[in-house]
Amino acid sequence: MKGSDRPLSEAYDVALLDLDGVVYVGRRPVPAAADSLAKARAAGQRLAFVTNNASRTPSAVAALLTEVGVPAEASDVVTSAQAAARLLAERLPAGSEVLVVGGMGLRHALYQRGLRPVSTASGRPPAVVQGYHPDLGYGLLSEGAQAVAMGALFVGSNGDLTIPGGEGPPHPGNGALLRVISGATGVEPIVTGKPERPLHQESILRTSAERPLVVGDRLDTDIEGANNGGADSLLVFTGVTGHLQALTAPPHRRPTYLAPDLSGLLVPHPETVREGGAHRCGGWTASRDGDAFALSGSGDPYDGLRALASAAWETERPPPPEALTEALETLSL
Repeated sequence: MKGSDRPLSEAYDVALLDLDGVVYVGRRPVPAAADSLAKARAAGQRLAFVTNNASRTPSAVAALLTEVGVPAEASDVVTSAQAAARLLAERLPAGSEVLVVGGMGLRHALYQRGLRPVSTASGRPPAVVQGYHPDLGYGLLSEGAQAVAMGALFVGSNGDLTIPGGEGPPHPGNGALLRVISGATGVEPIVTGKPERPLHQESILRTSAERPLVVGDRLDTDIEGANNGGADSLLVFTGVTGHLQALTAPPHRRPTYLAPDLSGLLVPHPETVREGGAHRCGGWTASRDGDAFALSGSGDPYDGLRALASAAWETERPPPPEALTEALETLSL
């Protein structure tokens, strides 16, 4: 982890923000999100909303953001469909047909890049692109599999195996749907969404960011994607990741900063200092003896979490969860 003596909204020129679990959950605003983002903008930080969801157009995403209190334009939104369309446009001649196994988000992105979306394999399109859509059926999956079997380039917007299921268990995501075509053809897709690099590169190109900060709630997409792209990251705990999961993350999924929510953009982040065998942050000190952890002190509990994370991340091998449970309970998060 790093420290920042300035608020992150001042230290980084662009915040690349995940959406579901960070700004909203479903169609409900995350508490403190709208106010925090308004203050970050007022401090001069530019905002880009980066999503693996290929089913919605940027205009639809911007409308949902505005509905939850975060005014946005379509140009503020970067989608995995746009990253897929850029990749295809770089590899195919202008005007090429692309079989779309997905919805309008993908079709719109392809049109914007001068490619022609089609729905059948009969014309032997040179590429197939697949993205999540709730109404995706067997017929379109079958057409996609036929085209891939005949040699079409196979691109997937993202590889998320699940998507949030509201109040219930998670639903199958595009990663699960990609396995239909890959299982039928033996061909693995090129995936453009987080944590792969194409979506991160699309975000940097679109925003001209010089000091980007990736903000997300998922270790396996947002944080791993930031690390793959060489960017700093802020993990917020308003979505799917819990405190214990963060502490036991492997090296490629460890964030630069930790905060309860998007208000973490508006404050400095104290540096964690190692002194002897202890890790100190604010008024808290964490110590480690093998896989045994102890935490003592007082003050901001997130300083305690930072100290504990510094101790847990001292080695590449993640500690077992049970080794951290008692120390984490000290913070009452």
